[in-house]
Amino acid sequence: MIKVENLDITFGGGAQRVHAVRDVSFTVASGESFGLVGESGSGKSTVLRAIAGLTPGWRGTMTVAGQTLSQRRDRAFHKQLQMVFQDPYGSLHPRHTVNDILKEPLVIHRMDDGERRILRALDEVGLGPAYRFRYPHQLSGGQRQRIAIARALILDPKIVLLDEPTSALDVSVQAEILNLLSRLAREHDLTYIMVSHDLAIVAHLCSRIAVMNRGAFIEEMSDEQLRTGTPEHGYTRQLLVASKGYDRAAIDQFVEFD
Repeated sequence: MIKVENLDITFGGGAQRVHAVRDVSFTVASGESFGLVGESGSGKSTVLRAIAGLTPGWRGTMTVAGQTLSQRRDRAFHKQLQMVFQDPYGSLHPRHTVNDILKEPLVIHRMDDGERRILRALDEVGLGPAYRFRYPHQLSGGQRQRIAIARALILDPKIVLLDEPTSALDVSVQAEILNLLSRLAREHDLTYIMVSHDLAIVAHLCSRIAVMNRGAFIEEMSDEQLRTGTPEHGYTRQLLVASKGYDRAAIDQFVEFD
């Protein structure tokens, strides 16, 4: 479903030049959930935004559903590929009701049967019609993220890109959102790429995980390797230790990886 080859992205020039993504290649099969993990600044969200068409000026080759992507994307591309952003507080228009938020993509893509689609989308994410005319400030963080997920799914896409969809939520809500995403993937046969700095969260949803550091892939592993704590690269082992909680003695032993 997704094929990325030799993706390279830089920002700025001269002394301000940042090489954000370095020669990244991977494939994602139809119906698969693929994870990108790494610390802040590792380039994982930049990869996601390049696939979505939100980061111009990339170099390399990207193919989605058999279509080789150019720098510009047409309406048909955005109908089959949607994105859920990290911050549910910032990704929803504060002066639009839930109904307006869910209706907007239907208007953009000229889709009819809006009433049925809006009610179905709310039901699928565990929110009933009572939430339809509320504003974002009247919703909890978890409810806002459910609306963001509903907005992504209302177009019936094949692919959903998830940019740290639980990191802005309370721990008690994170599992609910992950279980929701897992159920929706099964029901809609969705292909996911999920970005996170938390290895445990990615392992909950993804069958394969790629680890990024300083813009490059350093290791790809299965969820089983992650659960058993048997990654091959030292950087991944450090990430695994860090994900288990703060341990001053362990962190003192961490080293920099180029």
